[in-house]
Formats: sequence, C-alpha cells, structure tokens
Amino acid sequence: MRLARPKKNSLLICLVLILGTAALYAPLTLYPFILYDDEQYVTANPHVVSGISWANGIWAFTSGEAANWHPLTWLSHQLDCTLFGLNPAGHHAVSLLFHIANTLLIFFFLRRVTDAVGRSALVAALFAWHPLHVESVAWISERKDVLSTFFWMGTLIAYAGYARARSRQEPPETASNSPARRRQAGAFYALTLLLFALGLMSKPMVVTLPFVLLLLDFWPLNRIRVRAAEAGRLDSSPPVERLRFLILEKIPFFALAAAGSGVTYLVQAHAGALWQVPYMDRLSNAAIAYGRYVAKLFWPGDLAIVYSHPSHWPAAWALGATLMLAAWTVLCVRPWRQKPFLAVGWLWFLGTLVPTIGLVQVGAQSMADRYTYIPSIGFFIAVVWGAADLLARRPGARPLIVGLVVAALAGCALVTSIQISYWQDNVRLFRRAMTVSPDNYIAANCLGKAYEKNGDIGRALFFYRAAVESAPRFPQSQFNYALALLAFGQREEALKHLQAAAELEPNNSDIQYNLGIYFAQQSSWTNAAQCFRNAARIRPGFAGAEKQLEQILAAHPEAR
Repeated sequence: MRLARPKKNSLLICLVLILGTAALYAPLTLYPFILYDDEQYVTANPHVVSGISWANGIWAFTSGEAANWHPLTWLSHQLDCTLFGLNPAGHHAVSLLFHIANTLLIFFFLRRVTDAVGRSALVAALFAWHPLHVESVAWISERKDVLSTFFWMGTLIAYAGYARARSRQEPPETASNSPARRRQAGAFYALTLLLFALGLMSKPMVVTLPFVLLLLDFWPLNRIRVRAAEAGRLDSSPPVERLRFLILEKIPFFALAAAGSGVTYLVQAHAGALWQVPYMDRLSNAAIAYGRYVAKLFWPGDLAIVYSHPSHWPAAWALGATLMLAAWTVLCVRPWRQKPFLAVGWLWFLGTLVPTIGLVQVGAQSMADRYTYIPSIGFFIAVVWGAADLLARRPGARPLIVGLVVAALAGCALVTSIQISYWQDNVRLFRRAMTVSPDNYIAANCLGKAYEKNGDIGRALFFYRAAVESAPRFPQSQFNYALALLAFGQREEALKHLQAAAELEPNNSDIQYNLGIYFAQQSSWTNAAQCFRNAARIRPGFAGAEKQLEQILAAHPEAR
C-alpha cells in the first residue's frame, strides 16, 4: 500500500499537468504563422516547405541558415510540413506536445532524484504554466526551444541513471568488480552523451549542460558527499580527488560543448548576426537583463516578442544590477552545506543564461522571454525547495505558503492565457510589443508587414518609416520602406532606401532582385543585369533572377 499511493499520486499529478497545459495552450491551434522568422524557418523556406527528403536532410546538416546550425530543428519543421503542409494548427500542436513532454520529464526527473513528489510537481507546474514560456511554445520558429529542452531533460534523466548505477549501495571494493554494473553504467553514460549531442543539434544554447551535470553531482545526486561519507568525512569539504574524477568524466561533454560553440560562432559570424556593441555596454546589458529576468519570473508583466536594445544603459542602473546579483549569489551560495538546493538552482539559472545574456551580442534584442525556457527550471527549484525548507522550519507558515502557491499557479495560468491571446494575429502581437517596448524598430517593421499583408499600405508605410527613423542601419526596414514607397509611386525616394538596404546587406538576394526590378523599370539595363546577376550568385537556382537576367541580355546585349 505504501508504494501504491505515491504511484497513484504521481499518475494523478501527470494527468493534471497534461490536461491543464493542453487546455491553457489549446487556442494556439487556431492561430496563424507570424511574420517574424516564421517565413525564414517555414513558410518561405523551400527546403522546409517541400518536406522530408534526402536532399532536404543533407541541407539541414550543412546549412547555416537563420545564423545557426541546428539540423534536428530543420528536420522537425520538414516533418511538420510533410504531415500538415502549411496548416499552422499542426505545427502549433507539435510544439505544444513537446512542451507537455518537457513538463512531464521535469516532474519525473526531480521526483526520481529527490523523492519529493509535491515539490517536483510544483516546479513542473510553474514551468508549464509560466507566462515567460508562452513565446517558446506559441512561436513556431522557436521549435528549437522545446525540442532542445526535450533532449536536455532526457540527458539529465540518463545521467541520473548513470550516477545511480555507479553508486548503488554495495561495498566499494566489490562494486568496481561487477561487470553487469559496469555495463549498465557504460550504457547510461553513452546514452547521456548521445542525448546531449542531439540537444546541441537542436539549439546551441544547451552548451552549458556539462556545468549543470557538475551541479547535480553536488545536489541532488550527492555524488561528492557519498564518497566523502565512505571515507568518514561527511562534514568535511568535498575531496579534491573525487571532484577531479567528476570533472574528468565530463571531458567528452565539454568537448562536444566546445565544438558546438565553435560551429555556432562561425555560422553566426558568417551570417553577420554578431552585432558590434561596445564591451562595457554588453556587460551593462547583461547585468540588467539578469535583474529583469528575475523580476519577470516573479511578476511576469509587460511581456513582448521582442525588447528593443538601448544604445546605452545608465551606469547607475548597471552598477545597481551588478550589486544586486552579487548579493543574491552570496545569499544562495553561502549556506551550501545546509541548503544545497539554493546554490544549485541559482547557479543553474545564472549559468544557463550565459550563452544568451548578451556578452556576445547576437541580434538586436536586449533580452527575450524564450531565453528563460531552460534557466527558469533552476530558478523554480531554488524557490520551491527554499519555500519547503521555510515551511519545515516554521510549521505555522504553512497556510501562508500554501495560499501563495495556489495564488502563484492561478496567477500564472491567468497571465499566460492573456499572453497567448496576443498571438492570435500579427497586428495584435506587434502592437503589444510596441506598447511594452517603445522605440522598437523590429516591432515597427513587423507591424508594417502585417498591415501590408492586410492590404493597408498607408499604415504599412507609416510604420516602415518609423522603423527606418528609429534604426537607419536595419536593412530589412529600409527594404520594406522602399517597396512601400514604390507602391505610392515615390520612385526616387524608394531608390535611396533600396540602395541603403543593399549596402547594409549586400548578400541578400531579395534586395538585389527588387533593386534589379527597379532599374529594369527605369530602362537602366546594365544596372538591372548586374543586380539580377548578384541575386542569382547569392542564391543559386533563383529562377526569377535567372529569367530576368536572360531576358535583359537577350534584348540588350550591351548590358553584358
């Protein structure tokens, strides 16, 4: 009976997590693709739209499109197109299924390594229903988030199996001589390494996983303390030789992480995705972003798909955020013997955000909700286990803490429902972003595209102009503004912005093609031929550019 009840409780918890998450996110299946990245990842990508094939699979493993190398993510999108075509309902449903699976894996992992059913369930529920995670689930282009986290959690579960196989309760002198145990540990180790590699091929952000494995060795796996206890030193510092072994066994993981980091840096540098931001400004933004993430985890208000990056943060803000982070770190790490969960959870949160915190600035955003998808797990662990520890020390606080838990989950569900509603159409989504983050040229550009798609060229022109005035060096808004000007017959003004877009992004085949169309309409055949030639060179097989070039050269030989 003792075993049956916890098992029954776990099944009930899983059922609540599944049904609650599915009901909360169900409206997504009625929502469309969005105009920001979904075109590049799915709707306008011929290698994805055509579905799974041998040629598309090779492209997935060799392409650096979207400034990343994530072949499994491309294969996932290709499979969706094979199954559902361009019906967004199917794509949304798959992302939601991954989110539900990740929630269950978090619960299963924490319950297995801590035996704390209630706390594990609460962490999983916070992860499933927190508003900061709407972006990762609702944005089809962010399939890489939910997919990489699926392999991340699989890696942790496999690693827990490996650790258990190595430290099963047997005398140490006989444990090392057990062939069955060594085979079992070896199989779990190989599975852990394989799942980590699959995670890296889904999203490079998981490069921090080897460090998280070391944190788990400390707590809750207790691999360091177990060995210290065998030597009669449970209360002493972790033995150096044991720590050395734990680091050495992670060398293959660090090697994979280094390879993944190197490939990602080269791909992003080649794609021009690395923004040249002064180093001190990057440090300031990183410190402030950490503080903003913590604030939004506690009070998830003013969420947006994109947050504009200020050119410079006030020094006082950066200093204050740095001191606050240092204070939080000391408070969490100092009691590491009595409350190891605080140190592990907080360092998990800090460390897994490093690749996206802006020390290497990729893209124009100052922060992003989607970046918290994995780091928030550590944060929730620290908060939930910390609250449970407080409850154990002060039984009288139980009603208050239970009330706070219920209020937190209900509040998360309510705000998440509201946040999901913004994704029902592009205009609503990007208007929300401009309300939350003023002077947001990316949101203004996307809002212009949304109005243009709806046939409202006048409003589109207004927002394109706002985007260009806010950030003249953003090539996409220059390009879109030029096309909108052409629709209003302002050809001379349009040419200036087309040329500005071409100078800012010379390897964009669409810009070169439209510039060629402009010159052809002005009978400037030599310039038109050069632009079509550039477009065909940048994108081999660009049928439109090749056809236009062929027609011009046939009719105007001097254009050669």
